Amino acid sequence: MLARSTAELLPPELARRLQGLELGSRFRRAGKLRGDRRSTKRGSSVEFADYRTYAPGDDLRRVDWNLYARTDKLFLKVYEEEEDRAVHLLIDTSASMAFGSPSKLETAQCLAAGLGYVALHELDRLHVAELGGGGIGSLRPLRGTGGVTTMLGFLSGLQAGGQSALNRSLSEYAGRGTGAGLLILISDLLDPDGIRHGLRALGARGHEISVLHVLTREELSPTLIGDLELVDSESCDRQPMTLDANALAAYERRLEEWLGELKRDCGAVNATYCLIEAETPTEQTLFGQLRQAQVLVS
Repeated sequence: MLARSTAELLPPELARRLQGLELGSRFRRAGKLRGDRRSTKRGSSVEFADYRTYAPGDDLRRVDWNLYARTDKLFLKVYEEEEDRAVHLLIDTSASMAFGSPSKLETAQCLAAGLGYVALHELDRLHVAELGGGGIGSLRPLRGTGGVTTMLGFLSGLQAGGQSALNRSLSEYAGRGTGAGLLILISDLLDPDGIRHGLRALGARGHEISVLHVLTREELSPTLIGDLELVDSESCDRQPMTLDANALAAYERRLEEWLGELKRDCGAVNATYCLIEAETPTEQTLFGQLRQAQVLVS
């Protein structure tokens, strides 16, 4: 699989369209630096929120003297701090992500580029990491559109390889103490150990999780038929098999069971789950499916 260029990951016209969106959140979250996100903390920012009655010991500099002149009562101006939010983009780079045309990893790279751009444009604090067979590789936190080039360079260099250890990697990432926030996992979720424990570890850390499950059309609805030898792309195990109508029907039943298990695991930690076909154009996924799921909002 060839690495995608930064221009392919985020065409200029797509970037312009994404400027009208932000990452959806079910609740407000306070950050560390002032950005475009209003937090629930009260402070002395320039964004006016409300008034409250003066109490002895309050800072007289915050009294609204014009209001006092009209009402003969002391009221203090209360402001909302505007702060950044932590956003975590986790991309699976295990060997199975190389499957397909475009590959699942190429689709993941493009989706991550679009979502990361939205985060940086909104002045969120962006963490990007790959979860591969060799462990976790990550960028330093980025903030502001000046970090777009660094993010795209990291994403364009990702390569699929090694056996999946997704469940373990998610648990390890949860223990890094990078700060709770919006966390978006992009993966085919093909880990023999599942993802239940990893998701629970992330949820326990306070992350608000979205899982973008990328599979190819061939994986969702196989067209292979006849006597074949199937080779596991990660373990290299070989399995002779005759694929006929009965075998394909059994595959479809097991697929539905597996997808149901994944949805339940996501539901247990209030995670958003989206099943994405790798062949679907990135723009269509971003502005269609992900907006419908409120991963992105206008």
